[in-house]
Amino acid sequence: TPGGVLVYGIPEFRLPKEIVRREIDGLRELGVDIECNMVIGKILSIDELEERGYEAVFIGTGAGLPKFMNIPGENLPGVLSANEFLTRVNLMKAYREDSDTPIRRSSRVAVVGGGNVAMDAARCAKRMGTDKVYIVYRRGEAEMPARLEEQHHAKEEGIEFLTLTNPTEILGGEDGRVCGMKCIKMELGEPDASGRRRPIPVEGSEFVLDVDMVIMSLGTSPNPLIRSTTPGLETNKKGGIIVDENEMSTRENVFAGGDAVTGAATVILAMGAGKKAAEAIDRKLQGK
Repeated sequence: TPGGVLVYGIPEFRLPKEIVRREIDGLRELGVDIECNMVIGKILSIDELEERGYEAVFIGTGAGLPKFMNIPGENLPGVLSANEFLTRVNLMKAYREDSDTPIRRSSRVAVVGGGNVAMDAARCAKRMGTDKVYIVYRRGEAEMPARLEEQHHAKEEGIEFLTLTNPTEILGGEDGRVCGMKCIKMELGEPDASGRRRPIPVEGSEFVLDVDMVIMSLGTSPNPLIRSTTPGLETNKKGGIIVDENEMSTRENVFAGGDAVTGAATVILAMGAGKKAAEAIDRKLQGK
């Protein structure tokens, strides 16, 4: 299905899919060919696209590789990335009884993280009929990266915020599935490299949160697939494609923008990068 994160990641209640569908239909009417199920770097490479006669390539593959905490129990059934959870709910419609894509029905869910995606995952979990949904975040509410509006909406829907709290282990029951999450309380120290006050564990403050599903929403990074299959394409230490002021990469006539360059950011910044790159590609191909 075309649409990327607008379709699989952002829930219907925040971005109606009808709006996205109209935009995609508009592109098709302009004469744009959309090829789905084409994994560039596996099915075709950038080299092969150029061999087929494409004079310029724009990479807008986003940042879909989820991050995890690497704590004990993180591989237990019942632990998902926010990416997987939101894709199952939004794209695959797993909430329907007739869906081919399964999703676990849970009574108590912990969403670890404090960004907009964490709020989306928590609100989707609530709509799945979950009795209790927690947002677990290691800093204070004032340091949360999620927009205030998203935080307010989550609270209005009954989602409980456990700030200054950090998971240390995910516990499994006799059935091998998640049955709880061991946490420790935190306090804020001096600012770190991000400018936010660094969370420090409070000794002796450990407790167990009674949950049967954990959704990790700790941010994402660009998938290394295109980077590893495209000679001459340089990336920064976080995996983002390096571009110049015209969105052109270190490889001639290969442009990039959005989260594939910046890391996880916003829809509007990605759209802006696409427009800027389109203008630069047009100038380049016309020899201007």
